[in-house]
Amino acid sequence: MRLSVGAQALGLLSLVAAAPVQKRQILPLSANDESVLQLAVFLENLEHTLYTGGYENFTDAEYTAAGFPPGFRENVAVIASHEAIHIGALAGILETYGVAPVPNCTYNFPYDSPTSFVDLANMITTVGIGAYIGGSTLLVDNPNLLEDAASILPMEARHDAYLRTGVGASPFPTAFDTPLTAVWAYNLASMFVVSCPMYLPIVLLPKLNLTSPMPPPNLQPPTPAGTALEFAWDPATFFVPVDPSAPLYIAMINQISPPIFEQVTMTGTGMGTVPVPANVSGVVFAILTTFAGGLNETELTNFGTLAGPAEVVLS
Repeated sequence: MRLSVGAQALGLLSLVAAAPVQKRQILPLSANDESVLQLAVFLENLEHTLYTGGYENFTDAEYTAAGFPPGFRENVAVIASHEAIHIGALAGILETYGVAPVPNCTYNFPYDSPTSFVDLANMITTVGIGAYIGGSTLLVDNPNLLEDAASILPMEARHDAYLRTGVGASPFPTAFDTPLTAVWAYNLASMFVVSCPMYLPIVLLPKLNLTSPMPPPNLQPPTPAGTALEFAWDPATFFVPVDPSAPLYIAMINQISPPIFEQVTMTGTGMGTVPVPANVSGVVFAILTTFAGGLNETELTNFGTLAGPAEVVLS
């Protein structure tokens, strides 16, 4: 199976990578275009390595014993082949313009079972989906690239829906997916990077960690509104000085709604809790800030983030 999937991927890769050059007018590549494509390659490299490991590190019997349906492991291999095709297509576009695509990194993925692999893959793929949605706004001057990104995005969503179904969760927990800025997506993905031969010119922010509660393996039942979310951070890593007595807030991004701001109840130095707001579901992206409200995601990214983001899986 591994060889047949690889052969299929190589065949499709040659077709997909050639299509933008042979069938379309080549438009100038702007700085925005290049940055979006490089981030996309970075994320696809991460996902390809993740899914390849999910196939190679466990047997069919282990997936079956964990409660996954027949053929699940083979479909993980198919997803890995899709990610390889995406890498080839995106890298091919960059190379057409004489730009070297960001190479693969060395990663550390914290999973030790088929179920923990799928739970992690859901989180990482959700970041990729958010990055494609957020990046699309920067591709409006190049309809060819916008079309390419739009054709990849639904495949990522199909992958995630299949994974979620495999662990018994809803394949579509929300009506909308959540857009992510490039900075937030890069920071969320970089937590799995051990080393890279080339890094993207995107700032790495101080870390915000969700310490409690952890979602159940099958993401059921959903975490109810009012549940205390406990976060941890290191004040010494902040880019700006913050008065220790000043109130802090967690801003939460969910779907296409404006950010929700909740004041932190401090439980210690670099520790605090906020309640899960009403009417949020799926995945929430949270950042620590001194602002009590009034900022959108772009503004929070540009000047409002003290630490984060952290990914919070609610359902």
